[in-house]
Amino acid sequence: MEAASASVTTADHEHHGPPPANRSSRVEAQTLGMLLFIISEIMVFGAFFTAYFFIRVVKGDHWFPFHGDVLPVAVAGVNTAILLSSSLTMHWAQTSIKHDNRFGLKAGILSTFLLGLTFLFVQVNEYVHVGFSPRDHAQGTIFYGLTGLHGAHVFIGLTLLAMVTVRSFRGHYSSKEHRGVEVPGIYWHFVDAMWIIVYSSVYVL
Repeated sequence: MEAASASVTTADHEHHGPPPANRSSRVEAQTLGMLLFIISEIMVFGAFFTAYFFIRVVKGDHWFPFHGDVLPVAVAGVNTAILLSSSLTMHWAQTSIKHDNRFGLKAGILSTFLLGLTFLFVQVNEYVHVGFSPRDHAQGTIFYGLTGLHGAHVFIGLTLLAMVTVRSFRGHYSSKEHRGVEVPGIYWHFVDAMWIIVYSSVYVL
């Protein structure tokens, strides 16, 4: 009896601080945080798309070409293919580390970074040669606004990918611990999916 009482007393003394947090979601905290962040970003893009479609309705058929300005649809199409390819390489990296394939992880994540960097370079080059500025007309303002907003997200994604690439070459990930690859990968797939909407709306419609 005394031994049982002593064990209970010892167990009570071993526990310090508040009780463990109750996880009401089966989604890991890091993944859930990224998903909630992406939802907030969708709202930001929604505001810009609202402005875009408002201008399209008000201006009617006067979108582009406008005052002789033409959007480089073909160049943007090639750039779209480049960015979509980066989603495939990102998936390759994510799948590889889940099977402890370190070569596939390093090759996939490095390829993703280089493809994303190429996309951003082509977009900046497009701004240099497009022939109009955000101050010229409302169409130019929303064009730079939407594509620039997406470009900023690509830059953030590249920053994350750069850190993942460095850690991958240092051997920081494994099949048991790969959230550091998976969470930035979710963000990168979001960036790619959002570009499809931007490209279809701004360049194609």
